[in-house]
Amino acid sequence: MKTTGTRSLVLWILAGGFLVGLALLLYGYVFHGGDWAIQPYNGHLVGGGQLGYAGQVLDRNGVVLAYSQDGERFYNDDQTVRQACLHAVGDTDGFISTGVQTQFRTQLSGYNFFTGLFSPTGEASGHNVTLTLDSNLQKIALEKFNGKRGAAILYNYKSGEILCMVSTPTFDPAAPPSDIDSNPQYEGVYLNRVLSSTYTPGSIFKIVTTAAALDSISGLDTRQFECNGSIIVNNSKITCLSKHGNITMQDGLAKSCNIVFAELAMELGAEKMTDMAQRMGFGQSFEIDGIPTAASFYDVSKANDNELGWSGIGQYTDMVNPCHMVILMGAIANGGTPVIPYYVQSVTGAFGFPFYRGHPSWGSELVDETLAGKLEALLRYNVTSDYGDDMFPGMNVCAKTGTAEVGGGKQPNGWIIGYSANDATPYAFAVVVEEGNYGISSAGRIASALMAAAAG
Repeated sequence: MKTTGTRSLVLWILAGGFLVGLALLLYGYVFHGGDWAIQPYNGHLVGGGQLGYAGQVLDRNGVVLAYSQDGERFYNDDQTVRQACLHAVGDTDGFISTGVQTQFRTQLSGYNFFTGLFSPTGEASGHNVTLTLDSNLQKIALEKFNGKRGAAILYNYKSGEILCMVSTPTFDPAAPPSDIDSNPQYEGVYLNRVLSSTYTPGSIFKIVTTAAALDSISGLDTRQFECNGSIIVNNSKITCLSKHGNITMQDGLAKSCNIVFAELAMELGAEKMTDMAQRMGFGQSFEIDGIPTAASFYDVSKANDNELGWSGIGQYTDMVNPCHMVILMGAIANGGTPVIPYYVQSVTGAFGFPFYRGHPSWGSELVDETLAGKLEALLRYNVTSDYGDDMFPGMNVCAKTGTAEVGGGKQPNGWIIGYSANDATPYAFAVVVEEGNYGISSAGRIASALMAAAAG
């Protein structure tokens, strides 16, 4: 009897385990079957691929960027639009992780637990994804890069909507090149440089050094610095591109004097420089539609005085992420606290029923309100005194350019970051052009064209 009871208990345990496992399997099949169906190893499930009957991807104005027909995936008729939107829309094979065709593949695919990925009618059955991007701005940005590598982002710092997000190099998703994995032209092509790359900042980092100085050093409004083209620190030079003579911090920022900001960084010291960099978002990853950005980097824990000086100029080991830079600009524009950007406006099903809507969210304070006001005045002075308001007519733009030395026999990267202080054009931007040399002429012309087009 004891043996029979033990065997019965074992059978009951096995039966219970089976029923629990079956329940979990059925739950997963009903509620998460789509996640399984869109895995790369299931690409055979339908003849046209996992996106063969997927819904549309559209820009903010209803321009169709990707769609399915007769079991095949197609893209916008304009090749430049296709290439410009690649890293936001994604490719058919899902190699570009930041594309909505990867991030929202389950919703787009139209999976259901009755027919799987197959559409009995032959028509697209997936949900539609609408982006906040403007395909015209995308096209303008890519054309202005003129074959150069780099990244450009422009967003509404009030609503959080990203209007333009372009990464280059790129390729045509309608006709992927056969040598994409071997041709140096396409090196890093799957990477969205706006979200997932970091670059040497050069002089745009002087905004951080300025903030640290304003926060800790008194009398900066009247203080004079002397620039003779270089200084010797630790038996090694810190150089400037010009000999500015006697110069204030305000003019030093506008004219991008290296000596001013090297001396300020050394005077502040590693602790205060690090504290301000961290407060302004360095070392932090921001989440954009579920995608973590690459974190900007500032570490002077082992730097000598010469290296600390170079770090205050935006060289040494400093690295910044373009999306972080535009968030920082948005924070200053908003009095210190940023609205976090997003580029997925909505996911809608049959009859336009919304399954998901993008929305603005406030990030953590990056600078206090008083400091934000002081930085805005200085960034505005950069434009009025040196860059010229004709770059951004009627928009009261506040900005900083940068020329970042990268070594290896390459030309410097060109930067510009900034925003419009006008309520009618609440846009912030960050543009970096690899080997673009001077930021004002390379990145500046891209930012100028984007702002003009966005303002209408």
